[in-house]
Amino acid sequence: MKRLFNGSIWYTLVLVIIGVFAFFTQELVAFFMLGFVLIMLSNIYDKLNDIAEKIDKK
Repeated sequence: MKRLFNGSIWYTLVLVIIGVFAFFTQELVAFFMLGFVLIMLSNIYDKLNDIAEKIDKK
């Protein structure tokens, strides 16, 4: 399951869905802000995953 949510296909699908919704609601600025939030959350998740793997190895 972890691999599915970390794939670029998943991110692309989510961004397309949010982009279509933002286009029809005319909230393009919110779309870009949500994109940045998703990128930052992804980076945080990856870092926490790395830390958890290092702790498990000990």
